[in-house]
Amino acid sequence: MDNLLIKSARIFFPNTPFHGKELDVLVKKGVITKIAGQIKEDVTNLDVFDAKGQYLVPGFFDMNVNFGEPGLETKEDIVSGCAAALAGGVTGVAVHPNTHPPVHSRSEVALIVNRSRPLPVDVHPIGTISKKRQGEELAELYDMKLTGAIAFCDGDKPVQQAGLMSRALLYSKGFDGLIISCPEDASVAAGGKMNEGVTSTYLGMKGNPNLAEALMVARDLYLAEYNDAPIHFTTISTAESVELIRKAKAKGIKVTCDVAAHHLVMTDDLIAGFDSNYKVSPPLRTQTDIRALRKGLKDGTIDAIVSQHTPHEIEYKNVEYQIAAEGIIGLQTLLPLALQAGLTVDQLVDKLAMGPRRVLGIPLPEFQEQALANFILLDTELKWQFDSQTNRSKSSNSPLMGKELKGKVTLAVNKRQIINTQ
Repeated sequence: MDNLLIKSARIFFPNTPFHGKELDVLVKKGVITKIAGQIKEDVTNLDVFDAKGQYLVPGFFDMNVNFGEPGLETKEDIVSGCAAALAGGVTGVAVHPNTHPPVHSRSEVALIVNRSRPLPVDVHPIGTISKKRQGEELAELYDMKLTGAIAFCDGDKPVQQAGLMSRALLYSKGFDGLIISCPEDASVAAGGKMNEGVTSTYLGMKGNPNLAEALMVARDLYLAEYNDAPIHFTTISTAESVELIRKAKAKGIKVTCDVAAHHLVMTDDLIAGFDSNYKVSPPLRTQTDIRALRKGLKDGTIDAIVSQHTPHEIEYKNVEYQIAAEGIIGLQTLLPLALQAGLTVDQLVDKLAMGPRRVLGIPLPEFQEQALANFILLDTELKWQFDSQTNRSKSSNSPLMGKELKGKVTLAVNKRQIINTQ
């Protein structure tokens, strides 16, 4: 599909003269060659896509994704992960270093960069903060940055040593590196299997309190302020975290944050059925937390929405809830969950496409003639079944598997490649 004519798409590209208008778009070999009210082109091998009622928006960027490569390719490799991303309208990802070995040196960074180069998704590795993700000694941050690491995080292992986190913030500031905090105080969380509250008490299950997250957010905000360094919090899930970050932003601290899509719609009472596909980290919280998170999105406290895509083989999930692995796949359900949370198309563009790129310092997609195309078409009303036929991931650990979802991406264009995702 080298030449594509998109008919009657409603354009949602902020800060362009085309925003909010219904237009035709001609793409030739990955380049936007014409944007007009009506385009009649005599081009050989021209594919026409009727986008009436659909929105043309920048390709989404997911800044919290887990692929298994290197070492855990049976969960997800870069190729299958990118296929799932495209099906969800995600044309760019930042992959966390939860691999084996972890992404803690230039070798692993280079492997991911090179393996993903021909794929139609922009894949940006996140390097570890500490060697082997052990939280004891700084990894070679600058070396990884030169090789292509977009930011630094110990993945799903929160940095417990305040001194190490402080040194990481200070050191990375010298070369414009970004430290990402996965906020949880392990001594307070103490191995809790779900949110601490009414439901955990009812089920007799050890809980992980909001306090575990809020304490770590407070600590890292102090460290960021002390070192005058930027910090990003990933997958915040509590009302307390939102309020702490809101106040820190008002104070002028260089802080950004994101929220996982499932934390905007799912609550801890869903765990009453002991379905291990609801077991995530941080755990599903309460309706009070959901209201605070949605408010944080609207007032700008929360900068981005992520999928926290975490694939697992069936043997890690099809077991008792207590011993099941944490995490769900989420790339293809990112849009439906965001719509379920009540986001408008403008908010979708801001939180799923523009916000993540601004946080990471990545150039925003352009929408003008002669620009390289990076956009998707989405239908907010289209209903579809998420099942083994439509799932593009190697794994199937999602509580939404087998359910009808509303909102689907129908086309993705990036890196001179055009992919029909219907």
